[in-house]
Amino acid sequence: MTLPYQTLPADIDHMIENDFAVVERQFEHLEAGRGDRRLLVDQIGFELALHAFAVEQVLYPAFEETGQTRDLEQARERNNRAKELLSALLKAEPGSPEFESALTQLMAGVREQHAGSDAESLPTLREKLGAQRLAQLGKEFLAAKRKAPTAPHPHAPDKGLAERVAGALAKPLDEMKSRAMGIKPGLGTDASGLLHPQAQAILDAHSSLEPLPFEICTAEQARQQPGPRQAVQKVMAELGLEGPEPVGSVEDLQIPDGAGGTQTLRVYKPEGVTANAPVIFWIHGGGWVLFTIDDHYDDSCRGLVNKTGAIVVTADYRRAPEAVFPASHDDVLAAYRWTVANAASFGGDPARIGIGGESVGGNMSAATVLQLAQAGESQPVAQVLVYPVTTAEQFGESMSDAADARPLNRPLLSWMAMHAFEDRPEAATDPRINLLGWTDAQLSLMPPTLVITDERDVLRSQGQEFARKLHAAGVDTRESYFPGAMHEFFGAAAVFELAEQAQQDAAQQFLAAFGSTGAAGADAYPSGQSSTFVIAPSSPAGNA
Repeated sequence: MTLPYQTLPADIDHMIENDFAVVERQFEHLEAGRGDRRLLVDQIGFELALHAFAVEQVLYPAFEETGQTRDLEQARERNNRAKELLSALLKAEPGSPEFESALTQLMAGVREQHAGSDAESLPTLREKLGAQRLAQLGKEFLAAKRKAPTAPHPHAPDKGLAERVAGALAKPLDEMKSRAMGIKPGLGTDASGLLHPQAQAILDAHSSLEPLPFEICTAEQARQQPGPRQAVQKVMAELGLEGPEPVGSVEDLQIPDGAGGTQTLRVYKPEGVTANAPVIFWIHGGGWVLFTIDDHYDDSCRGLVNKTGAIVVTADYRRAPEAVFPASHDDVLAAYRWTVANAASFGGDPARIGIGGESVGGNMSAATVLQLAQAGESQPVAQVLVYPVTTAEQFGESMSDAADARPLNRPLLSWMAMHAFEDRPEAATDPRINLLGWTDAQLSLMPPTLVITDERDVLRSQGQEFARKLHAAGVDTRESYFPGAMHEFFGAAAVFELAEQAQQDAAQQFLAAFGSTGAAGADAYPSGQSSTFVIAPSSPAGNA
């Protein structure tokens, strides 16, 4: 599911390939007989509706410009047939001859279109128009998706989003999108049937809040949508649980950022801390675009405080597109240095500092350690990387088998990179982003490291590959893998037992380095329940 040539996240051929990857994986669920058949088809219809409208508005004119008459005719013919089949699927029920026949034909047609686009039309378009023009077409393609016909939506930033367009395209696609939007509990969830029931409940709760897909929003619009924390809070309310998890104290400090300004450093303390407590420097995720320390990462920090007895600090670094790479990395490095220099002022021990983070926070954790080591500065004693970004490339099998996953799917990953690296294409090869490109000498600078990955996550393969490379370079490395879990699950311990287990694994990693049992104690979870794998030189990875 990867184009045979280099693309950037904002390129139109890159975005088209992402769309096909999502739909192809949903087809595979249907063929395997797993998941919710009706919901999968409705989700496919929604994806294809967005895609088809954007293709007509942006790709067709580009084909006309380059004289790709045959490609244009074939694309129109396939799209018209797809619209007919989508309309038939709307009117039929799963299992009926009409439904199954239309679905079989739709899958065959979409796959034929994909093969044609990969092998012929898109490479030709790139050759004739050049990389810069395809990047511009990518922006237009994304903008067209935002304008695609859809039903009125309570969270739409602009009520004008619900546009009707004239012609044969509008009616069947608008019907499909309206139907999908109307199934409020399902459009934004994971319909694969592969998730743990508690993980499924979280994503179903998120979908019921009716967020617009982040990957078709502007950054500002995406930040206004309900996120993972709201989903967990909804499940907690349904279960009669209160939150957030209490800690001794929470204080916000203003410290220097990496550009001569200031940033907020939030300090979480356990009960009874006075002096010389170990410190965990935790870095939040969000693709360098979404989320802040006020979002669901607050729950991660609170869990780590109570499981380790350590002080946890986290920086509210600058985000893209307002501040593109390397702004976030610079702020995190500045915040870590400030923490080492000032740990005693808030009761911390500068000789016992661990580091870690989630998603791009995991990336910035390792990048910070590398920069500190290369500068000859003091190192953290341990590191925890939770589903980390370790390359800007579309790496490994998880880019296909989790392409449709929620809350992070393949189009959203590209959307984040598009904003974070805007006008900075060289960022993809920078060692602060491309951790998989590190030499053994660079890898060997890492402290003892735990890498946490999960099944339904496009970042799974690259996180596991980084763990393998760390081990091969002689770093004390452990990996915890959680089947049935999804990206952003780590902070959901209040309602997801695997998140509780992941936090316990992270706590044990830090406690071992701090030389203490902490609040969690050595027997924090029952024997045999840990998901942790030890990557040892003498044997393949296995259950610890």
